[in-house]
Amino acid sequence: MGATAGRMVRKAFPFVDAHTHPCYPKPSRQETVPPACRRRARLRGRRGAWRASLGVGWALDRFLSHYTNRFDAKGRVSVPAPFRAVLARDGFDGIFVHPSLDAPALDCGGHVLLREINALLESMPPYSQEREDLATALLGTSEVLRPDSEGRILLSERIRASLGLRDEAAFVGHGHKFQIWEPVRFAAHLEEAKSRVRRLRAEFGARAAQAAAPGARE
Repeated sequence: MGATAGRMVRKAFPFVDAHTHPCYPKPSRQETVPPACRRRARLRGRRGAWRASLGVGWALDRFLSHYTNRFDAKGRVSVPAPFRAVLARDGFDGIFVHPSLDAPALDCGGHVLLREINALLESMPPYSQEREDLATALLGTSEVLRPDSEGRILLSERIRASLGLRDEAAFVGHGHKFQIWEPVRFAAHLEEAKSRVRRLRAEFGARAAQAAAPGARE
């Protein structure tokens, strides 16, 4: 700082020379962040770390929740938009479907579902009866549905009759796949599933209590 500039600063700010080591004002770009903003930033960081621990986009790559859509006059039904988004990210051209092995429903998915089926088949000895039966049940009855530009699919009369579909269809997320149900049948199935889960939870609770009881490890 030149002598003239120094005199101007000391005249405008006489207190700056009051210290043993004068400190002249300097411009700064640092902004004061309100405490509330700092807290929000910390929370966003924690949420980001939590999502990363689950895997990037975990929820975005899973079929979640359930929806009920109506058939139109031409027998088409819209696949729920969240399900279509998962299929688009999966990159499968269409929707791979096959009748469920143990329910009056249609199993649906893309590459993830096909990889699961393939891994299951490869775990069995080649040309074994078990592998042949499973391949027939899962692949021999399968179809690839092609949604139109509005995300609607046309189910064959054979499929609709086997599932009891009339005016509406329920789309049920299973994570790596989704199912198509007749809505009334799905409602009954859901109640049965809840009952089984409650019984299973009670069994787990009883086992945990027994394991924690005094003398359980003796």
